[in-house]
Amino acid sequence: QVQLVESGGGLVQPGGSLRLSCAASASIFSLNPMGWYRQAPGKQRELVARISTTGGITNYADSVKGRFTISRDNAKNTVYLQMNSLKPEDTAVYYCNRVYAMVTWGPGTQVTVSS
Repeated sequence: QVQLVESGGGLVQPGGSLRLSCAASASIFSLNPMGWYRQAPGKQRELVARISTTGGITNYADSVKGRFTISRDNAKNTVYLQMNSLKPEDTAVYYCNRVYAMVTWGPGTQVTVSS
């Protein structure tokens, strides 16, 4: 069964950190670039970070560059997003998916940055 399951979100104060995880079925993960996306209330879903198949190449949206780090563990079919120096504008539901040939979205994980 094709599946994506995100976890690790929560409520954090500005300047804090969170580490998100996304477990994917092998059919989704293997040999595919993966990305982390987010959707804030009233806004379109946007790609914030992407990682190549081997993990050697990463790219970030300007809004998160220098603060977020994407990584992957191909043995565990899992992709991670380390988020540091969080800002209120990072508040959103975060999702993972392929970069190309996206599959059905998972439930996402809520990240709320607030004092």
